[in-house]
Amino acid sequence: MSIWTRISDALAALAKGESLSAVFDRLRSPPERSVAFTIAIIALGAKMAKADGRVTRDEVTAFREVFDIAAGDEAGAARVFNLARQDIAGYRDYARRIGAMFAEDRQTLCDLMEGLFHIAMADGFYHPGEDRFLEDVAEIFGLPETDFRALRARFVPDAAPDPYTVLGVARDAALEEIRRVWRALVLENHPDRMMARGVPPEAIRLAEKRMVDINRAWDEIQAARA
Repeated sequence: MSIWTRISDALAALAKGESLSAVFDRLRSPPERSVAFTIAIIALGAKMAKADGRVTRDEVTAFREVFDIAAGDEAGAARVFNLARQDIAGYRDYARRIGAMFAEDRQTLCDLMEGLFHIAMADGFYHPGEDRFLEDVAEIFGLPETDFRALRARFVPDAAPDPYTVLGVARDAALEEIRRVWRALVLENHPDRMMARGVPPEAIRLAEKRMVDINRAWDEIQAARA
């Protein structure tokens, strides 16, 4: 059964009046957690896309960049997006449920936030409403402020990303300590590790940009220290 069919079934249950708690309780175990992850990013992304007062074609296209939709799955994916638009649950409800589900797996919550940042920046503009939305979701998830700032530094092009912020290390940290953090981030973001955390294969491509940013930050720090 396609992941889009399973997602569609779960959202259809919500549309028929089943509680958000009941639906997410059924999705707690692998491989269904990947369904929960995908529902969360679609639902939160759809609601965030309205934070700047409009939903653009770029933001809709961003969903397709996060999720690699095969030709045979396009009809199912379209039904998922339509059901998500009909859902009346607030974004905080989704954020609380997904935060509780992945409470012991902070990296998966960071993966989800990364997908939301990608969607927020799809139109090339980071709206203050989107910033408030994402900051609120990160707080509900229980993510440290340093994690949120590191994500924002990577995605929002107000200035060149600070490499220390990207890696989440102090500027006065020893180079060997920074090297350990960099190596740990590279291991955490390996595609096999992401799949083991329940991230669906459709979203693994998010790791590609993340790895580029992580390695660039390490290279910049090494060059500056040299």
